[in-house]
Amino acid sequence: MSLFESENDYYFGRRRQISLIALVLVNLLPLAGVLWFSWDAAALMLLYWAENLILGFYTLSKMLVVSPVGGLFSGTFFLIHYGGFCGVHGMFILLFMFEGDFSPFPGNAETWPLFFVFPQILFNVTREVFAIAPAQWVLAFTALFISHGISFVFNFLMGPERELANTKALMGEPYGRIVVLHIAIIVGGMGTMALGEPLLMLLVLVGLKLAMDVGLHLRTHRKASPHPV
Repeated sequence: MSLFESENDYYFGRRRQISLIALVLVNLLPLAGVLWFSWDAAALMLLYWAENLILGFYTLSKMLVVSPVGGLFSGTFFLIHYGGFCGVHGMFILLFMFEGDFSPFPGNAETWPLFFVFPQILFNVTREVFAIAPAQWVLAFTALFISHGISFVFNFLMGPERELANTKALMGEPYGRIVVLHIAIIVGGMGTMALGEPLLMLLVLVGLKLAMDVGLHLRTHRKASPHPV
């Protein structure tokens, strides 16, 4: 291995460590919400669902970086498909965890044309989530956005992942994470609510999310990079 390759591996490893540290620190913020701001399982679930919006934003950004022209077409399809997936997912969380009737089309609003009804559902669900979330919740959401931004810059823009990426692979990237992570979170959230939401169970839920997030983060970037660091 040449000196250049050795230094490149070193700096790539350092960038990955920085993004991982940011991920861990941000995932500890819900602990503050539970310990000092009386967050319940519903608030945690809303935060973890809202992280899907951040993943979608950065996935679209990656697609446009890799293929500015082709990314517009594939990105539109991704917005419709992923938006519908996340919108319906969020709608079920709102209906399951909160009292009252939530409608994805409030006030008998007209639906958007054709398949754009799915982004409309996502838009209305997102608006409802931000309306009912605790005040400190927005700070945690912003921190998550920054954390994923650090990973986007260090691992994708500055790292070799961009050179190996294509729009098709990027489009499917968020789904595996959503399915694995949120099945565990939903099961954990239901168990926590069934037991009356004791502090210990809420902390276990935060720990479960952190452990799975770190594992999925390492796996994703290991697969997307030629550097085994």
